Amino acid sequence: MMEMREFMVRASVETAVLHAWIDTGWLIPDGTEGRWTFREIDLGRAQLIQDLERDFGVNDEGIVLILDLVDRMSGMRRTLGHLAVAIRREPEHVQDRIADGVREASRNVTELAS
Repeated sequence: MMEMREFMVRASVETAVLHAWIDTGWLIPDGTEGRWTFREIDLGRAQLIQDLERDFGVNDEGIVLILDLVDRMSGMRRTLGHLAVAIRREPEHVQDRIADGVREASRNVTELAS
């Protein structure tokens, strides 16, 4: 965790911009205003926002959409991670049946796309 000053230095962001990002929900720090703390993931998100704005010229509405998609993907990865842990706890024959089912579903999707 890092305090606001450290975050601002590491993210190369001004106070007004940081407040705007928090007000729009682009960043959600822990704590209360004046005592906010940030995580490494917030730093990565700030870098993404800056890259989108500066390097790609993405407007605010586009950034909202991209951040939403990033959040959804992160949620899906987390869920898949939990699912993988649960599958590894199952007996080997159950793991094999699940793997067979995944292969079959993948073939079906590929056939439908052709």
